[in-house]
Amino acid sequence: MHVLVTGGAGFIGSHVAAALRSDGHDVTVLDNFHPAAHGPAPTGSGAAPVRDGVLVGDVRDPDAVRAALRDVDVVVHQAAMVGLGLDLGDLPEYVSCNDLGTAVLLAGMADAGIRRLVLASSMVVYGEGRYTCPTHGPTRPGPRAVPDLDAGHFEPPCPTCGAALDTALVPEDAPLDPRSVYAATKLAQEHLASAWARGVDGTVTALRYHNVYGPGMPRDTPYSGVAAIFRSALERGVAPRVFEDGGQLRDFVHVSDVAAANVAACARDGVGVAAYNICSGQPRTVGEAATALAEAFGGPAPVVTGEYRLGDVRHVVASPNRAAAELGYTARVDFATGMREFASAPLRASTAPGTAAPLPASVA
Repeated sequence: MHVLVTGGAGFIGSHVAAALRSDGHDVTVLDNFHPAAHGPAPTGSGAAPVRDGVLVGDVRDPDAVRAALRDVDVVVHQAAMVGLGLDLGDLPEYVSCNDLGTAVLLAGMADAGIRRLVLASSMVVYGEGRYTCPTHGPTRPGPRAVPDLDAGHFEPPCPTCGAALDTALVPEDAPLDPRSVYAATKLAQEHLASAWARGVDGTVTALRYHNVYGPGMPRDTPYSGVAAIFRSALERGVAPRVFEDGGQLRDFVHVSDVAAANVAACARDGVGVAAYNICSGQPRTVGEAATALAEAFGGPAPVVTGEYRLGDVRHVVASPNRAAAELGYTARVDFATGMREFASAPLRASTAPGTAAPLPASVA
């Protein structure tokens, strides 16, 4: 198949593009080299291809999309502005990149007669994860209150009785409750793709990534994932700063496994929309991730700060069962191996058109 990978010069996208090529597909990459991920573009960089198969263009530009879609069978839509951002001043750029960009892409696909989309979604669409109260059973706590967070009370209580809650794995049919600007834009992407699928009788496979990490993550950017932030600190000789008490549960999934999930999704049969958790199935705390990286790197040890970000949720870990049953996808890289490898793996320096960093080797 001929596959277009939007955002395919970025961290996850470059691994996805490489995996698709290894699987025998013809791959075209469209990427705008957004400064949040790649640093500032050099003066006079122009709009020429970076290298064979990589087009410099923006999914918000109908002309760039039209050119990139020529003779394409499947679109793998990775292009997005990610992370919680710096402040609400980022809101217009998140909506523009993620939602306007997706709308322009989908309109171009409809015009081009392309009916298959693999969408990079995120676990952030769930908001808080799944919880059970010993008395009231399954429950969904509301957003955590600022006075509780200021007092260091990070665990969300039962909204009915205030009791401590037990965590559980989140299935794909869980209620969706985005709690940050980024999360809201990712859910909007899913809704836009669903409307497009109904309108063109198309196929959408939404991959809800959990905490992706691995070689080639961007260095020293506030928009990056927590694993890269910890790794960047260690590289500078600074202790990783762990927010809250470090007990936040997440699922850290290696980028090579995420790339494999995208390859499997391109082959999914059937019309309509299906969402899949792309995770390792091995929940770990944020504190454990920081400690594993620091120990493998050789220090310094993490510092638990008690700080918090209002858009963060406490726990969100997912069930991998649907992806295993329907996509044949199961993560292969275990937490210990992946973190040990990532501790010494090269990070992606700030790059721009014409200077894209080569794709590092990943854990097999």
